[in-house]
Amino acid sequence: MWILGLDIGGTKTAVVAGTATGEVLRRTISHSNAQHGFRPMWTTMVGHADALIADFGPPTAIGVSIGGPMDAERGIILSPPNLPGWDAIPLRDLLVERYGVPTWVEHDARTGALAEWMFGAARGANDVVFLTFGTGMGAGLILDGRLHRGWNGGAGEVGHWRLARQGPTAFGKAGSFEGFASGAGLPRLARAMYPGDAWGEGLTAQDLIGLARDGDQRAIRVVDRSAQWLGRGIALLVDLLDPEVVVLGSLAVRAGDLFLPTARAVVARETLVRDRECRIVAAGLGEHIGDVAALSAAIYHGRFGPMAA
Repeated sequence: MWILGLDIGGTKTAVVAGTATGEVLRRTISHSNAQHGFRPMWTTMVGHADALIADFGPPTAIGVSIGGPMDAERGIILSPPNLPGWDAIPLRDLLVERYGVPTWVEHDARTGALAEWMFGAARGANDVVFLTFGTGMGAGLILDGRLHRGWNGGAGEVGHWRLARQGPTAFGKAGSFEGFASGAGLPRLARAMYPGDAWGEGLTAQDLIGLARDGDQRAIRVVDRSAQWLGRGIALLVDLLDPEVVVLGSLAVRAGDLFLPTARAVVARETLVRDRECRIVAAGLGEHIGDVAALSAAIYHGRFGPMAA
């Protein structure tokens, strides 16, 4: 028994063969070239999937991890900002029609939560918040041992929270959580703190992190400011949901030493005192979380592996 996983993003797309225990047997990664629209991406993805099937035989199930918005119940992709041309794409039906096996399509923040809950830093916990903390900021929620989507399927859009009246704009809103604490928001925060051309046009979050590690005082202050807002956002989640653990992806995996100590200190200061402290940690699956996340959509919904009971 093996599972076909598709981790679809605006920059890269991974097609993986894996097991119900979250083991990745083989992966193929390609540049998404998302600017060309849905059809070229589809052709590339199914080409890689067909190659895996030629070697492993038909999969038991398919799991897809992809950014929203979407109708996860029906597996329809609804114009994600990083995937131009993916307008009302019935992705689940297309995959079922081609491969004839059960298929689940889920938001990448939720699959990240599932992966870390079943196989990563949140194993054994009953209440988990996963924050993507990558190019954007979104949350996946495991509440009372179950994935939580919300009434309209939109639970976890914390990047849209307005944390301040003024601040860098992201998610279409000035002062948003995503504007202060994400890969896209970090350069905007730097320019807001230090206006002018000092940073250059092509500044990235990775550039700022590198400068901070090299001792650049302005970059250190920008990263510290971002970490403070990260802590404030997590504090709101902790007071609202009382999770056992908050797991952070991408930026925390690569630069947790720069963000997490400050964020933890802010959470300790801002939240109510509890008998048991919420853990705030980087993703235990590290850079492989996307692969396992794609598999996890099928593992959880299909009740394979650790979900079989």
